[in-house]
Amino acid sequence: QVQLVESGGGLVQAGGSLRLSCAASGSTFRFNTMGWYRQAPGKQRELVAGISSAGTTNYAAPVKGRFTISRDTAKNTLYLQMNNLKPEDTAVYYCNAKIFRETTLSYWGQGTQVTVSS
Repeated sequence: QVQLVESGGGLVQAGGSLRLSCAASGSTFRFNTMGWYRQAPGKQRELVAGISSAGTTNYAAPVKGRFTISRDTAKNTLYLQMNNLKPEDTAVYYCNAKIFRETTLSYWGQGTQVTVSS
């Protein structure tokens, strides 16, 4: 059973920073990839940033240069450092973890709200 619990969301002014955390039950080594997604009202969920088991990272174009994804394997925790936040970053942010087998197993956290005021 995999549980992912996000924290760190909140209300921040434009230009501010937040750090999201995603605590995983058990070791994160078992996950092939982990990532952060977001969903704004009326929009589809989209990938924000991802990190592979080898540590390779990728970012969506709107957040590149402002957000940094990282993980602490000793703490079984995934992070998303968000700097220079913009109102368009307002969304519910979800942690995701995937295990690639014959089919892809995908796990989600409950989400954490990020609101950026102008």
